[in-house]
Amino acid sequence: MNPNRLQPFRVDIDPATIERIHHRLTNARWAAAPDDDADWTYGTDARWLRSLVEHWVTRYDWRAAEHELNRWPQFMAEVAGQRVHFYHVKGSAPRPRPLLLTHGWPGSVLEFLGCVERLAHPQRFGGQAEDGFDLVIPSLPGYAFSQRPSRPIGPRAVARMWRELMVDVLGYPAFAAQGGDWGAAVTNWLGAEHADVTRAIHLNMVPSWALQASAAPDAEEAQYLQRVAAMRAKEMGYHAVQSTKPQTLALALADTPLGFAAWVCEKFRTWSDTREGDIHSRFDRDTLITNLMLYLVNDAAGTSLWMYRGRADEFAAGGVAPRVEVPTGIALFPAEIIPYPPRAMVERGYAVARWTPMPAGGHFAALEEPVAFSDEVRAFFRQIGY
Repeated sequence: MNPNRLQPFRVDIDPATIERIHHRLTNARWAAAPDDDADWTYGTDARWLRSLVEHWVTRYDWRAAEHELNRWPQFMAEVAGQRVHFYHVKGSAPRPRPLLLTHGWPGSVLEFLGCVERLAHPQRFGGQAEDGFDLVIPSLPGYAFSQRPSRPIGPRAVARMWRELMVDVLGYPAFAAQGGDWGAAVTNWLGAEHADVTRAIHLNMVPSWALQASAAPDAEEAQYLQRVAAMRAKEMGYHAVQSTKPQTLALALADTPLGFAAWVCEKFRTWSDTREGDIHSRFDRDTLITNLMLYLVNDAAGTSLWMYRGRADEFAAGGVAPRVEVPTGIALFPAEIIPYPPRAMVERGYAVARWTPMPAGGHFAALEEPVAFSDEVRAFFRQIGY
């Protein structure tokens, strides 16, 4: 470990920042809404959002949220010339078993906090202490409390940063990695280009762009490609904007907590394993708001979008990952918005060692199903002898 590059960190936001957010919410101008949008037909339901904002400004307690966010040790580190925020929780195992957990958009490190104790100290839940991990949970560059890059960067560049964080800053000679959404993309690059220090990876989303389609796809693969095309047509309008002109949208969202909440909460509802479309069957209001606040209190609402353009630029420059040769675990959560490819297709791109259909959960797997997620992650790494 290099202590000269580490600084302890606690979330402690200036009251003026919280007041500014409240002021913007209280004085927001509300757009007209169709009279039949209660089922979110056209996007975020305005009546639902009004109820969220009312809770936000009258009952939500940011200081209580700070207390929970500060429950586990946090640090800032200089990595690739910029400050990176991360949690670092030492586990119960007698030997270090470092596990890097990477979130995506529009999530945050909040996704993993309900899994920390189960992954670091499984003996507290009926498991074995030797299965405990040293957890490293960073905020992506330009997200939450991590410094924004000077211009958009993509997951390949972040993978290089995470290698530096784990090996050069924290002193782990090797580690394992897990992720979904952007976390899956970063983890994919760790397994592909940093296999000398990445022992194994676990994904709860398989990036469709990381796989090569067959010249003559069989029926199963053809059906998968059709599902991807249908999903893109219906759900990926945001992706097209954020991958091409993110700054236009960033300038708008950075100035309006209401607009950012509308943009993000629709994704939490659509991408999750909700019951009959009820967002609160998965997420309470405080959880949704705390996740939003992690973007708003540090002006990350806009810069978080840059990752999409960064990934597009990497791809245009030839950033197609080679096959991942380290052991790979795939957990298939049934409501994941990005269709899972057939196993045979995934095996062309990854050394698949575990393939686990999960009983419930969606895109925000660790947040939606923290117990099942933690059990599956531990089971995979135990299976491969990590």
